[in-house]
Amino acid sequence: MTSSEPDVLVIGAGVSGLTTAVCLAEAGAAVKISAALPPDRTTSAVAGAIWGPHLVGLDDRVERWGATTLARLLELTAGPAAGPAGVRMVTGRQACRTVADPPGWAASLDGFRLCTDGELPEGFASGWWFTAPVMTMPVYLGYLLARFRAAGGEPDAGDEPGAGDEPGAAGPAGRLHGGHTFGSLDEAIASTTAGVIVNCSGMGARSLVPDAEMLPVRGQVVVTANPGITEFFIGLGDESAGLIYLFPHEDTVVVGGTEERGSWRLEPDPATAERILRDAAAIEPRLRGAGIVAHRVGLRPVRPAVRLEAEALAGGRTLVHNYGHGGAGVTLSWGCAADAAGLALGALGALGAPVRPAARD
Repeated sequence: MTSSEPDVLVIGAGVSGLTTAVCLAEAGAAVKISAALPPDRTTSAVAGAIWGPHLVGLDDRVERWGATTLARLLELTAGPAAGPAGVRMVTGRQACRTVADPPGWAASLDGFRLCTDGELPEGFASGWWFTAPVMTMPVYLGYLLARFRAAGGEPDAGDEPGAGDEPGAAGPAGRLHGGHTFGSLDEAIASTTAGVIVNCSGMGARSLVPDAEMLPVRGQVVVTANPGITEFFIGLGDESAGLIYLFPHEDTVVVGGTEERGSWRLEPDPATAERILRDAAAIEPRLRGAGIVAHRVGLRPVRPAVRLEAEALAGGRTLVHNYGHGGAGVTLSWGCAADAAGLALGALGALGAPVRPAARD
């Protein structure tokens, strides 16, 4: 691979950054990802994760972004990529502690029906069944990274989960440089001659932009061995009790959770983990005594509305923002990535810089 500068620099290697980079690279742009953390250490890797809007600001684009993403995820569950992508269709329940109407997006999914009284756990007053894509996030992020590299990159130690920044071994069409933290967007812009910079920095946008509207909502989960659970459960929190959820992933179950607004704590709290397991076992007794595989914490990047827009930079260059997805990063990922990539590719065209396949030795 050559060592020339890329067309586009993407900041961030969570689900939004990787999906945007995939869209750009597969369109023929030479793309470099620069990220403070590799994909398996981002908040995206902590997610349950199921398709469905959650903790995302109101925006008339959210429905369209979600529908686009759902269609792409359904394609992954139907084709040969279903196994490698870590995406499966799973049936389960979402329940409320008060009588509530189901959201419109749930009613549009396969298998939707209201729960009968006998199907609601103690303490819940309403609920509904549906079938939706569930992602094993470490696997899914690895799938996206592989697609990014297949669009023009070569294997590089800097691309591997947990690796640091190892520049120079791969060319501009598919480079991922981990361990790189920018102090500001100005620093990021000055670091490259790329015609477009795409900001997918998630919670990092609070200091990078800086964007004071960004609010961390801490989520803690426990990953256990799977004692045979095949259905998901989501028990929405209210003033009387916290959020409860469990998502089966073949050999493991992701059990949560918390929604701690304004908390920056990244270390798992043992008392919280005990509460999570106790509450989940009340819903699914088979979790009692299940072996613990891991404790994980992530900070959901909540904002009054997703920021997805372009702004002009000096010299005719463009900065595209794609962040603030709250708890719906996966749910909106392909829709937002398509819009962000469209803005980036349009800006490259305006620069007169033709999008080109990656140059190879």
